[in-house]
Amino acid sequence: MKKTPRFLFALFLAKIALITQRILKMNASYFPGKLAITLCPDFLGRIDKPETIIGVTGTNGKTTCCNLIIDALTDLGYDVLNNRFGSNINAGVASSLISGSTLFGKAKKEIAVFEIDERSSVRIYPYVKPTFLLCTNLFRDSIRRNAHSEYILDIISKYVPETTKLVLNADDLVSSRIAPGNERVYFGIERMETDLPESINIVNDMRLCPVCNSELKYDFVRYHHIGRAHCPNCSFSSPKPDYLAKADFENLTLTMTRGLESTQFKLINDSIFNAYNLTAVVALLEQFGIEAKKLSDILSNQKIVETRFSEEKIGDIEVISNMAKGQNPIACSCVFDYVKRAEGTKEVILLLDDVHDNAASSENICWIYDADFEFLGDESIKRIIIGGVRAIDYKVRLEIAGVDESKIICIDKESDTPDAVRWDADKIYVLHELYRNDEALAVRDEIKRRLRERTGGNA
Repeated sequence: MKKTPRFLFALFLAKIALITQRILKMNASYFPGKLAITLCPDFLGRIDKPETIIGVTGTNGKTTCCNLIIDALTDLGYDVLNNRFGSNINAGVASSLISGSTLFGKAKKEIAVFEIDERSSVRIYPYVKPTFLLCTNLFRDSIRRNAHSEYILDIISKYVPETTKLVLNADDLVSSRIAPGNERVYFGIERMETDLPESINIVNDMRLCPVCNSELKYDFVRYHHIGRAHCPNCSFSSPKPDYLAKADFENLTLTMTRGLESTQFKLINDSIFNAYNLTAVVALLEQFGIEAKKLSDILSNQKIVETRFSEEKIGDIEVISNMAKGQNPIACSCVFDYVKRAEGTKEVILLLDDVHDNAASSENICWIYDADFEFLGDESIKRIIIGGVRAIDYKVRLEIAGVDESKIICIDKESDTPDAVRWDADKIYVLHELYRNDEALAVRDEIKRRLRERTGGNA
């Protein structure tokens, strides 16, 4: 598309906005791109793009995967344009392209890695055409925006460019069906001892064959609709992985096999979520052209960002913070299951209110009845401390899940939750919503401070 005077005017003002925000030490994540698109609605189509664009989308894990990809490429010497510190909708992508362009809209970098919100497909893919698109998974998410996973599958399939090569999760019976006409490779994790013959979760959105509506037969279920299945009445089945990983959580290793070659990688922690994230990143970067051995060396130094996961042992007690996305029942269910499976006794602090949850809010909370709070009823969990204006809602849900009422403590203010900790468990978990990072990390740090006082400052 030609660079019209209208486009150049929008770019010029957006550049001024970008510089102003940087001077003021603000994250230039959304406003410059929003301004540009408001002034020139097809702005994304007119600004030049890097030669290679890697897109990452999906319900859960896209931020972690993006961070791993960007860090790995940077360590390998690539100069990567990205929206890591910005918005993952069209305005955020536009802001990143503005920051990586000249005054006349020419791209200054050859590679871009963009996290892309699933619902933004309609506004991004007609203009920004990824060379590779990694989809981590598709689940139920915020009911106000994303509703059912099949709805999101249809949106992505409709708008993803035909030229984009897809990197898809073979173990996800929903996202593995994105844009069937596109070139693709699949990644997956081989059967594990903890896998089940059928789903024990409240939600499994792939019970019926999408071709003939017969009941699917699962070969194994990992969680929800993640696993492998086939239809007994037609040819539908889970696709065969091109990249097949074997996870060893005891030794924190992941062995990736492609064809006859196998390479070992270091797991960033012992959760199945992050085993999938690492598997996805390896598959994507190999498709980009980086050999597995080099990837193993580079990725061994990567870590999850502290706002997503952190752990530290002080004295005899381990303090762990873990993001459990509110409005996202599957993400919460997996975190709850992870806590249940962890060794030792636990105290759990729940900070799941999101930015809409305030005294005047009428935010829909039906999602908590899709989340498996039942996992928190395990005997190893000594008490659950809930902070925030929705504390009573979560208490009701926990009681419905069969959790002993005497274990549940409700606190009005998140910041006061450390007062209810009794320090008699092996582990203290702070489980928090995406938009409660600051409050959660403050709570975690206060718990650490009090623990150091109790142990005489010995970590």
